[in-house]
Amino acid sequence: MMRRSASWTLVVAVALLLALLAPPSAAAPPPQAAEVHAGVWEALEVEGEAQILILLKQQADLRGAGALRTKEAKGQYVYEALWTLAQQSQQDLRATLDAQGIDYQAFYIVNAIKARAGAELVRSLAARSDVAQIVPNSPIQGVPPDEPEPEPEAPLSIRAVDGIEQNLIRVNADDVWALGYTGQGIVVAGQDTGYDWDHPALVNQYRGWDGATASHDYNWHDAIHVDDPTNDCGFDSPVPCDDHGHGTHTMGIIVGDDGGTHQIGMAPGAEWIGCRNMDEGVGTPATYIECFEFFLAPYPIEGAPADGDPTYAPDVVNNSWSCPPYEGCDEAAIGLLEESVDALRQAGIMVVASAGNYGGSCETVLYPPAIYTQSTTVGNFNHLTGEIHYSSSRGPVTYDGSTYIKPDISAPGVSIYSSVPDNNYTWMTGTSMSGPHVAGAVALLLTAAPDYRSHVDAIEYLLLHTAEPRKTDEGCGGDGPDDVPNNTWGWGILDALGAVQYATAGSITGSVSDSEIGGPIAAAEVTAVLVTGPIGPTSITDPSGRYSMRLAPGTYDITARAFGYLSQTASNVVIREQGTSHQDFDLVPYQRIYLPLILRAR
Repeated sequence: MMRRSASWTLVVAVALLLALLAPPSAAAPPPQAAEVHAGVWEALEVEGEAQILILLKQQADLRGAGALRTKEAKGQYVYEALWTLAQQSQQDLRATLDAQGIDYQAFYIVNAIKARAGAELVRSLAARSDVAQIVPNSPIQGVPPDEPEPEPEAPLSIRAVDGIEQNLIRVNADDVWALGYTGQGIVVAGQDTGYDWDHPALVNQYRGWDGATASHDYNWHDAIHVDDPTNDCGFDSPVPCDDHGHGTHTMGIIVGDDGGTHQIGMAPGAEWIGCRNMDEGVGTPATYIECFEFFLAPYPIEGAPADGDPTYAPDVVNNSWSCPPYEGCDEAAIGLLEESVDALRQAGIMVVASAGNYGGSCETVLYPPAIYTQSTTVGNFNHLTGEIHYSSSRGPVTYDGSTYIKPDISAPGVSIYSSVPDNNYTWMTGTSMSGPHVAGAVALLLTAAPDYRSHVDAIEYLLLHTAEPRKTDEGCGGDGPDDVPNNTWGWGILDALGAVQYATAGSITGSVSDSEIGGPIAAAEVTAVLVTGPIGPTSITDPSGRYSMRLAPGTYDITARAFGYLSQTASNVVIREQGTSHQDFDLVPYQRIYLPLILRAR
């Protein structure tokens, strides 16, 4: 003991001596002022005030969500991590704004606060050590300005066949229905210009409608809060409303079916929820972020994000809009939207994005959310001619130091017949119509293979690797004539039936037991990881300890986990097409390993 104390004294003495001999150091530099976007100063000069987004420095670490296997667990983890950080890190800033009587809106899906500020407040905010950037929250033409207007008439060649639209037949949605899979049990969402919820093609699929009464709590949110006397929906609408028509048309492509001659939707058995993110087609970064936040953890009409419940979150979100930087979505806002998309993906929610209608040339997938690797980006092809549409945006995308292929996949988007407000229907063209086909296909796939739910990487893998391959000689991004995927088509044309058949072609069954007593372990998680691909589905054992999963053919590592037990992995399990493999697990209780060690240490 004396020897240890003497050593410690020597260490302290040497440290003091070195400190005395060291040259005097300069004072620590003052905190660097936050970056204020030039657009903020321009707005202040013109109007005296500016609508701003205050970006805080601290960011949540969501990597732990990757270790979780169920949608419920992922959603709760992501929500709590983001919410806790925001409450802690924003506390002092919000107190300052409250003291000055500043009206503001705090976000948690991104660590940011929206406010209207004068020059003096902007300067004081920029001087704070907890603020990273201050950027404008400018209005954005979210519906692409060159999105074609509704087409008054369409040629007979594209009319429905026995009530089913030909675009749905082209991607084999009707063949999936024939197998009994229509999207039942799956929730789809859309943020757009709003939705005519009681349209005959949408009302029965709306999650808030039980056939007799409507409840919009957790099912609808309006992110438009500024009173616009020219807008028929007003603001903060307590019921779903569409002030433009675009949103109702896109949702019709996902789920639309009036029970009669209008079979317009990919997944008519799915339920839908919605969020209005644009005021007559014009949004802001804040309105887009607010809708993403609502989908992460929906809350009641009279509630707030603090009342959010991730168990109400959808399985997939359609985004038929863009956020161009020349209208306000600059580098900082692009980063915030990416954080929002990433948060949903980490929570097990797939984000589908239309590629944009700026095509004809390469490198025209330009704007969020289509540019992100976390989004599944969809191009537009003509299902009548089989050609990619001239306006469909091409890749590649260069973002955040990387260059990669976009779009990811293509779907019909030319003269698509779907619902519009006032119980009407019409044809529209654009990638806005293509994206909903993929969102609907996700619902069909998850109905057929529900164990894939929340495993976004695996869902995307199934859709892309079963697409009908398409080659191109356009050469975008150096594409060769035989390259698949490529920057014109992505992996090719969506094939809903192919994805379902591939996902369910094989299966595995087995049991999970306690190695000590031999009894079954209920509620154990059994996860399949494709050796050459992403993490696959997760099955939960029943009270008898049994599990079963439908799997795409391939070689998997199968892992069983249960609370209080060591996990166990069976490597290189082969799943064959139309075959059933069997794998049992005997899990060792923690106490069998650690209790003897604890007793020995005593």
